[in-house]
Amino acid sequence: MPSRIFLLSPAWCGGKRAAVLLRAAATFPLATRLRSETGVPLGEVFSFLSGLYFRGKMAYAREFAQPLGGETGMYVITPTRGLVHPDTPVTVADLEEFGAVDIDQDDARYTDPLLRDVGRLKSSVPELEVILLGSVASGKYVEVMADLLGETLLFPSEFVGRGDMSRGGLMLRCVKENRELTYIPVAGAVRRGPRPPRLERIR
Repeated sequence: MPSRIFLLSPAWCGGKRAAVLLRAAATFPLATRLRSETGVPLGEVFSFLSGLYFRGKMAYAREFAQPLGGETGMYVITPTRGLVHPDTPVTVADLEEFGAVDIDQDDARYTDPLLRDVGRLKSSVPELEVILLGSVASGKYVEVMADLLGETLLFPSEFVGRGDMSRGGLMLRCVKENRELTYIPVAGAVRRGPRPPRLERIR
């Protein structure tokens, strides 16, 4: 059976929530920890910036990722540093760097580090399947990695037609039910579709 690694799409580091977090006068715990020398785990910061969607991705990947020798089984795509484990500490300077670069498939500051790290994973883990927990409707992730990964770049088919909040809620429900989604190759897949029925409220 092929080995699997989850790649989590990033939170937007140039928005209003990032501005709140980076405000010098901010005194809430996450902001003060971010200004410290030790920083804050990347996954915790992105969960604050993105809310339900990134929390869902984090919880899902932690539940279903496989440890692969020296690899961790899950990484976060970043705007400037390729693939970073969510437990890696980041500081104000790191977040400002991320916020200065858009996730754009034509920007080498984003694509070069990403392709470097994806290539390293592919060469170090035999029969690797890469599962993208992020949008496949745009080319900012898929088109960058498609040539390198081909049929081994997968995504959950249940993501088609869902918005960010719906995907986040779906993944949190899967964790609660210990149920994995259905992974299919991005190549040749229908990446846009009708909106599925709304998720039932968790009681």
